[in-house]
Amino acid sequence: MERESAWKRYDEAQLEELETLANGYKEFISKNKTERECCNAAEDMAKAAGYISLDDAIRQNKQLKAGDKVYATSHGKAIMLVQLGKAPLEQGANILGAHIDSPRLDVKQNPLYEKDGFTLLDTHYYGGIKKYQWVSIPLALHGVVAKTDGSVVQVSIGEASDDPVFCVTDLLPHLGAKQLEKKGSEVVEGEDLDLLVGNRFAAAAEDGEGASDEKDPVRKFTLGLLEERYGITEEDFLSAELEIVPAGPARDLGFDRSMVLGYGQDDRVCSYTSLVAQLAMADAELDRCAVCILVDKEEIGSVGATGMESAFFENTMAEVMALAGEPGDLPLRRALKSSRMLSSDVSAGVDPAYESVFESKNSAYLGRGLVFNKYTGARGKSGSNDARAEYMAHIRRVMDEAGVAFQTAELGRVDAGGGGTIAFIPARFGMDVIDSGVPVLSMHSPWEVTSKADIYEAKRGYEAFLKA
Repeated sequence: MERESAWKRYDEAQLEELETLANGYKEFISKNKTERECCNAAEDMAKAAGYISLDDAIRQNKQLKAGDKVYATSHGKAIMLVQLGKAPLEQGANILGAHIDSPRLDVKQNPLYEKDGFTLLDTHYYGGIKKYQWVSIPLALHGVVAKTDGSVVQVSIGEASDDPVFCVTDLLPHLGAKQLEKKGSEVVEGEDLDLLVGNRFAAAAEDGEGASDEKDPVRKFTLGLLEERYGITEEDFLSAELEIVPAGPARDLGFDRSMVLGYGQDDRVCSYTSLVAQLAMADAELDRCAVCILVDKEEIGSVGATGMESAFFENTMAEVMALAGEPGDLPLRRALKSSRMLSSDVSAGVDPAYESVFESKNSAYLGRGLVFNKYTGARGKSGSNDARAEYMAHIRRVMDEAGVAFQTAELGRVDAGGGGTIAFIPARFGMDVIDSGVPVLSMHSPWEVTSKADIYEAKRGYEAFLKA
């Protein structure tokens, strides 16, 4: 049952739609490289499509009805969009769920130090990375610094053409013989992923004394710049969330421009297509409620107040149902059980350089469309949500009727590795959930690869699912 390339089926109008979607996607992931930035951008897009804040609806005691659209956020790092359908919410919703966090380096709370005439920031990596991939590439600094006076400083340095960038240094090959004998996981140690941010001394005083005789003069000069330009003191690092990400925009890849090379495509390629699919329903009359939830912390287990393990999803559904005239715990439980969800997360695409870790009949290929993973997990499906056959049949029917190019896959050969998504978490309510998404090359690296055809088919498939 080999699937053919989706590129074979497109006419000129579809190719134009595909490029328009891809351009919007590249712009989104180029501008939004943190979960906060993605959440803010999604909120702006939702408002533009006619969504109102759930908090405002609650304050106004607004009675929600079919066609109404509301959104809620959680600590600025997760967002949920809800569009009511004609059927009672107790009969369930069609839900798209994705995550907006990506592997990166995080700045520690007490990070700044000087050594050998350099100023550096100490970091802690976030999510599953190959640490050696993060050295010797231009890096940008994104995030927020919350000050004790209640103000919050927004930080984005390294993206504009005239911005400075930063880097983690590497050892030259002439002196790296012992380093290259290490295992790949040890070639670069986690504590060595420190960000190089300065080398300049403060200018000497007019009398020729001062700067060169001070302790840590480079560090002090860097602190002076931070206070002068951003109003940030060293103490403010204690209440900062600063993320180190690859600098620069997403780009077309290949002579034929058929692919996208960019940072954070796991899982923003699925979160963006889920979001635009949800927003495309804004003027539609839906039979069932449509929901899109974009969450944080998937890369470290979906934990915390902004991860899928939190009560954000459940609480938001309860609030919406109350405003829709269906309050109470029992109707909520019935609604959750009757819902259907696509856990929209990326899949590993077959890489011709590393074919040995894939089983060709059950693997995802770039350009062949939206991927459905009946199960993920590792070591005998451990940690997986395994979708039931009846739900898989429903999904096949929806995709076939909409003419969506899709494929099915596992995450590599049995015992070659494995991974997980948010799917098992909402499945605990008894709802049908299946993993679906876009195949990716070089997943979790600073620069990942996707096919524009798969991005296009994902958006089309998510729209078809919401309408079903």
